[in-house]
Amino acid sequence: MGDRDERGPQDHENVTETSSDRNEGGLSIGAMVRVLVIEDEKDIAQVLEYNLRQEGYEVQIALRGREGLKLAQERPPDLALLDLMLPDIPGTDVCKALKGAEATRGIRVVMLTAKSEEIDRILGFELGADDYVAKPFSMRELLLRIRAVLGRVPVSGAKGESAGMSDEFGCLRIDRQAHRIWVERAEVELTALEFRLLTTMYDRRDRVQTRKTLLDDVWGIDGDIETRTVDTHMKRLREKLGHAGAYVETVRGVGYRFARSAPILDQSL
Repeated sequence: MGDRDERGPQDHENVTETSSDRNEGGLSIGAMVRVLVIEDEKDIAQVLEYNLRQEGYEVQIALRGREGLKLAQERPPDLALLDLMLPDIPGTDVCKALKGAEATRGIRVVMLTAKSEEIDRILGFELGADDYVAKPFSMRELLLRIRAVLGRVPVSGAKGESAGMSDEFGCLRIDRQAHRIWVERAEVELTALEFRLLTTMYDRRDRVQTRKTLLDDVWGIDGDIETRTVDTHMKRLREKLGHAGAYVETVRGVGYRFARSAPILDQSL
């Protein structure tokens, strides 16, 4: 625990650096966006609260896992910052409870983890967590990750599809700046992790991506760990993509590949 306490001052130093870094990428984040911080170290929780409020978020703090669950059930936030090392119950149990209940399963979850908690991080992803930030973390990086996960927050003056630059591939359209995608002109909601997985595969079209490579590059975890995380998320992504899911091909015994060109899809199925 002693080494964790030493991170507080590092985060305090980032307060003035990040408080003016607002609405990067055109996002208009208002007070309607609520963030629940579940973190047992008071100094870190206070720094998180300060910076999040500076960004325009409404913030609640819970120093225990059970307290966080109670707050989430009473008034579900848009996003939960969840420390995996809590004094009363494991953060993975909190994530499981949030994603397992009808009232809270829509809450986006960003895990705060130490490198030594890699197995818990994998479990968190398998339970439905959207992203993670490893401790000690830069406040700037954390705020950018939060904005990416909250990419579906309404943008001021935005209506329908974004007018910005986008990638089109067959019936699939990707707007990277807005973190939005459309399939056959219908918008499809992806988590931040699913969006990162899709764009990684798209950028490496016609190149086989092994599970180890995807774990390293998309999840940021040791690819040598045995896990079904990649397969589980790829299955979920394909289901959400509907007809465009056919663009992601399985290379048996190796991994996955995004098609080189868009095949003609039989949309009558």
